[in-house]
Amino acid sequence: MDKKFITLKHLLIDKQKCIGLQFYSDKVIEALAGNLPGVQWSEDFRMVYVKNTTGNLDLIYNQFKGVAWINSNYFFPKSDFGRENDSFDVEWFRNREKSEGLKACPENYLAKLELKRYANNTVRTYVSCFEAFINYFGDRELSDLDENDVRLYLQKLIAENKSHSYINQAINAIKFYYEVVMGMPNRFYAIERPRREERLPEVLVKEDVLCIINKTRNIKHRCIVSLLYSAGLRRNEVLCLKLNDIDGKRMLIKVRSGKGNRDRYTILSEKLLKDLRTYYLEWRPKNFLFESPTGNQYSAESIAKIVREAARRAGIRKRVTPHMLRHSFATHLLESGTDLRYIQVLLGHKSTKTTEIYTHVATNIFFTIKNPLD
Repeated sequence: MDKKFITLKHLLIDKQKCIGLQFYSDKVIEALAGNLPGVQWSEDFRMVYVKNTTGNLDLIYNQFKGVAWINSNYFFPKSDFGRENDSFDVEWFRNREKSEGLKACPENYLAKLELKRYANNTVRTYVSCFEAFINYFGDRELSDLDENDVRLYLQKLIAENKSHSYINQAINAIKFYYEVVMGMPNRFYAIERPRREERLPEVLVKEDVLCIINKTRNIKHRCIVSLLYSAGLRRNEVLCLKLNDIDGKRMLIKVRSGKGNRDRYTILSEKLLKDLRTYYLEWRPKNFLFESPTGNQYSAESIAKIVREAARRAGIRKRVTPHMLRHSFATHLLESGTDLRYIQVLLGHKSTKTTEIYTHVATNIFFTIKNPLD
C-alpha cells in the first residue's frame, strides 16, 4: 500500500491564521479531513483548511496517525541562530524623520530584525523594500494582502525594469514580514522568483592592480587597496577588521561574521604586513584597523572613493570597484594553479558553485587551446 502524504501550509483567510492541508485526491484522507472541526474549502488556495490553533494542530496529527505522513517542513520555521556577532542597528529607522503621507515600517518588523540581529546592510535593504511595498497599496491593511497582491506588486517592479536582484530583495523583505514577524513560515510558497542573471565578474590584470596600489595617496590607502586584493576581502569585511585580526606569526587574517555570518581565515601578504606595520606606527588606530579622523569606523563610501581615484590616476578607464579587486584575487589564484576548493575557503563561499564562476574568466585555460584558424 502506497504511503499517503499531507502537507501543512500557512494560510491567512479573512484576516485569520489557518492551517491548510494539501494532498492528492484520496477518499480516505478526504473523509478524515471532513471530520475536522470547522473544516472548509478554499477555492483560492485549492485546499481544505481549519483555524490555526494548537488543538487543531494536535487533532490533525492524531486524525491521520498511521494513515498519512504529515509534512510540516513548510509550517514550522527553521532555527536561525549564529547572528550574535553580527553588527546591526535599527534605532536610526525608529528615530528618523517620517515622510508625511507615507507609511513607515511597522514596529514589530523592526523589533524582529533587531531580535534576529540582522546586519546593517540587510536591515536597510529589508526596511526600504518593505516600505515601498506597503506604500504601493496605500491605505490597505497588511492583513488584507494576499499572494495575488504580492504578484501584482512584483509585476509592477518588472514593468519598471527593476533588476532581478532588487526583485529578489523585495520578495525576501515581504516574506520576512509574513513568515517571520507574523509567524507563518513559507506562506508565500507559490511566489516565483526571477531567474538569476549569470553575469561574469569584472576582473583586472595583475599589472593594473599593482599600478592601482602604487597610485594610492598614502600608506593607509595603500593598505586598504592591498587588503581588498591580496586577501580577497569584501568592502564591509575590511571595515570591520580589528587590530588583533591580523596574525603576523601565522600570516593569516581573521574575518569575523562575513557574509552569511561565517567566520573564516584568509591569507596575509608579506609585503602587506610590512606596510601595515608602517601604517600602524604612523596612524595609531585604537579599535578598528581603519578608522576615520574622529576615531569611528571607516565608511564604505570612503573605500570606494579610494579605489576609484587610485584607478583613475593609474590610467584605467573602466570603472573600478572594491569588489572587482576581490574578483581579481580569486581569478589570479585560479590562473596560478590554486585548487578551487581552497579559493572557496579563502573567499568564504558556502558552495563551490559560487566559486566556479571564476573558471569562466580565468584565461590560462584558453592558452592551451589551439585556435582552428591557426
